[in-house]
Amino acid sequence: MSRISQPDPELTHRLTRRGMLGVAAGATAAALLGAAATPANAATEAADKTSGRGRPVLPPGRLGIQLYSLRDKVSTLGFAPVFAELEKYGYDEVEFAGYTQGSAGPITLAQLKRLARDHGLNPIGSHVGYYSDDPNAYTFAQNLTKVLDDAQALGLKHIGTASGPFRYGSTVDAWKRAAEEFNTYGAAAKARGMKFYQHNHSEEFSFATDNPKVRLYDVLLKETDPDLVFLEMDIYWAYSGQFRFSKRPDGTPAPFEPLNYVLRQPHRYPLFHVKDGVSDPANTYGYRMTDVGDGDIDYQKFISAVTRLRGERLAHHWQAEHDQPTESFTFARRSSAYLHSLREKC
Repeated sequence: MSRISQPDPELTHRLTRRGMLGVAAGATAAALLGAAATPANAATEAADKTSGRGRPVLPPGRLGIQLYSLRDKVSTLGFAPVFAELEKYGYDEVEFAGYTQGSAGPITLAQLKRLARDHGLNPIGSHVGYYSDDPNAYTFAQNLTKVLDDAQALGLKHIGTASGPFRYGSTVDAWKRAAEEFNTYGAAAKARGMKFYQHNHSEEFSFATDNPKVRLYDVLLKETDPDLVFLEMDIYWAYSGQFRFSKRPDGTPAPFEPLNYVLRQPHRYPLFHVKDGVSDPANTYGYRMTDVGDGDIDYQKFISAVTRLRGERLAHHWQAEHDQPTESFTFARRSSAYLHSLREKC
């Protein structure tokens, strides 16, 4: 079950702000946010005034965090203090971005697995590189067996990459070739009871250089086996992709809605990155990244739309992330409090 043991004194202000703002990222009306699960009474009362006491938007036991967001703390303090904080903040799962802890000293995979479990955290996935020019690199292309051995030792159910399928270029055939490799990794992962996945950035939504009518992300979906290759949609980067690539290179409209990709094939998206941004059309990417709940992406709408699908409420895992948080523990605490506060509209 999701757990929150530390109130967030800033939540009332954030809920009020979110209730007043219009939502960008291609969404329609602003979401009016619901009562907090256990944060301070003031926050609960503020939320009650806007949307009432509905079912939590966030499914129980499905809130995780990508540890890349806490890499500064992991490298200096080690996994144990980080996991202790995450337990206090109400997290249920962790997604790895490496298995070492810098100045805190060496740690074995068995110790890491046990440490996570001791803090009530389920190791749900991990990011590993796709390929490298170094034959000894820890990547899927160079050391698939070792990557899968380690994932299996940690008890992971998902093992993936945040590298885009650009290994051979940005043509349709280049992405078909990368898709074949992804199918190979997916088959090897499936043989061990795991799912291979790819995490997007905004560039995946760009167009093929040899056929600008074709969106590369659509090539990836079409050419990968849906039983072998899965997707972890980074929601922030998907909406950034919407901002950047809703027109083809010749200027003709090519609108898309990231949420619709998920609704059409929900089984292909077991994992999500919950990352927020303030709309900023002057920014190359269309947004300025911020803590979850401080931006303009409508997470009440997005998460609700997915979890309301028949049989899908507990089929997905939601990983909070920020690439460059101002203070990583503060980001983790505030993001958990905000996501736990969301309630279904009555």
